[in-house]
Amino acid sequence: MSSNNRQIPERKDADPKYTWDLTGIFADDASWEAAYNDLAKFPARIDAFRGRLGESAKTLLEFCKLEDEISLAVEAVYGYSSLKGDEDTGNSFYQNMRGKAVGAYVNIEGALAFSTPELIAIDDEVLDKFYKEEPELLTYKRSIDKIRHRKAHFLSAAEEQLLAAAGEMAEGPDNIGSILRNADMTYPDAVGADGEHRQLTNGSLTLLLESPDRVLRENAFKTYYNRLGEFKNTIASTLDAQFKQLRFFAGARKYANTLEASLDRTEVPVEVYTNLIDAVHSNMESMYRYVKLRKKLLGVDELHMYDVYTPVVKDTDVKIPFEEAKGTVLKALSVLGEDYTDILKTGFRDRWIDVYENKGKRGGAYSSGLPRPHPFVLLNHKDNLDSQFTLAHEMGHALHSYLSTKNQPVNCADYVIFVAEVASTCNEVLLMKYLLSKTYEKNQRAYLINHFLDQFKGTVYRQTMFAEFELFMGRHSEAGETLTADVLSEKYLELNKLYFGPDMISDDLIGLEWARIPHFFYNYYVFQYATGFSAAVAIANRILSEGEPAVRDYKKFLSSGGSADPISLLKIAGVDMSTPGPVNSALKLFAELIDEMEKLVG
Repeated sequence: MSSNNRQIPERKDADPKYTWDLTGIFADDASWEAAYNDLAKFPARIDAFRGRLGESAKTLLEFCKLEDEISLAVEAVYGYSSLKGDEDTGNSFYQNMRGKAVGAYVNIEGALAFSTPELIAIDDEVLDKFYKEEPELLTYKRSIDKIRHRKAHFLSAAEEQLLAAAGEMAEGPDNIGSILRNADMTYPDAVGADGEHRQLTNGSLTLLLESPDRVLRENAFKTYYNRLGEFKNTIASTLDAQFKQLRFFAGARKYANTLEASLDRTEVPVEVYTNLIDAVHSNMESMYRYVKLRKKLLGVDELHMYDVYTPVVKDTDVKIPFEEAKGTVLKALSVLGEDYTDILKTGFRDRWIDVYENKGKRGGAYSSGLPRPHPFVLLNHKDNLDSQFTLAHEMGHALHSYLSTKNQPVNCADYVIFVAEVASTCNEVLLMKYLLSKTYEKNQRAYLINHFLDQFKGTVYRQTMFAEFELFMGRHSEAGETLTADVLSEKYLELNKLYFGPDMISDDLIGLEWARIPHFFYNYYVFQYATGFSAAVAIANRILSEGEPAVRDYKKFLSSGGSADPISLLKIAGVDMSTPGPVNSALKLFAELIDEMEKLVG
């Protein structure tokens, strides 16, 4: 199947070979329904422990084991319904299924609300005694300590139950925005210089902006954002509602602001977020050099935002079918050892991946992180270099989840967001280094370096710009102001001009880009792409320079899940993110790559 077909198929017409096989979770929808119905039994089982968590070590251990059982059951029910829903976001049957799963989860969370205050109320001496009486309880010490560490932010059992019940409503802004962007919104075709019409979707926009046809790029850009602008007030309202619910929960839990509330959950100091923005601001000159070089290589009098994605090195863009992309990724990641690549091969063979776009399919790409039977990966593969890197990226996530699940108990298998982008981006860096090591022809090398520069631009600079915009939204909302479309567009355009500099024409329409970014509903998520990229550059360089010792440390990190705080976990792999060193080092490499690029094409 070619991803270059201009007509996007219906889901029912997708080639099964290139779709994920979800039967490992549930054989069919009826099996899911039975498991969903079983979730209704958990609240009563949970309630049997109410008021008893501090009575004995045996009781506490039994409760912790019940939580493990619940976690696996809920993940399977929600995971299956979510994956099915993403196959076709317009399929109301699976959207309803996902909604039911969320409702069941909220009910269970409500039933569990008493556990946090009860765990916090146990005296330290009593808890130490419990660990000695039931050594198996030490398996859960990390989880218990995380709860007790946040003692000041937890409420009474009744209040916790009320907050848990509000969880379903809190999902509303994200769900509404997703359905609007992916299912309800359609776009007119984009027309190229040859007069031919190309189908324009969320999934195809970036591909069209990569075209060498500048008329097509401009038409796709203007068509997309003019159409998006027709819904700007609705989308702004969903973002306003998103930050209002974040404010509600942050205030209820006695946090100073929404950023602090978000980062505390993952044990990341707020300074890491603000230091990232400061570090990037101090290195804007390198970004401006990149933009100036792009303008020169494209040979245009004015560089516009629709010129950002197209390759600047001519006659080197080649088609990379999915099968070829898999083979190259395997070779590039062979430095991580046969045990690592064997898992990759299993994922390719056993249909962990949903490869191509179909009508209504969720845009972008992700790894589900589902622990049982294994993670699943959603792609919208386009047979190009960018999609090859996306494959490496998402399988990095998948193997991180897979190895953590295999090596950690249920309660510690899941890693926090801060380290989530490290494994994925390390794969990308290793892939780029591999491709450069095999490429000597001047134009081909320049093409790859440009792609790497684009990765830096997109991951460090662009995601930091997103993070700064998200910080603005949080502070604006916390000041009691409404996030209107005009306010958001004005601020976004201002930041775009700051980050791209004087050689870029920041077209007014780019001020609407905030309306297409789903990550703004993910609660201060995006900054971790930039910090993760910086950590990944350091880890990849260590792997390639030191070999086996670095690989061993890295695999230990991949297998550590959430067994420690994220700063400590990254230290296992040899990176200290409590300092600005990794970010500054990554930006130094960015500047060095621009130097080489200028020599190659000068």
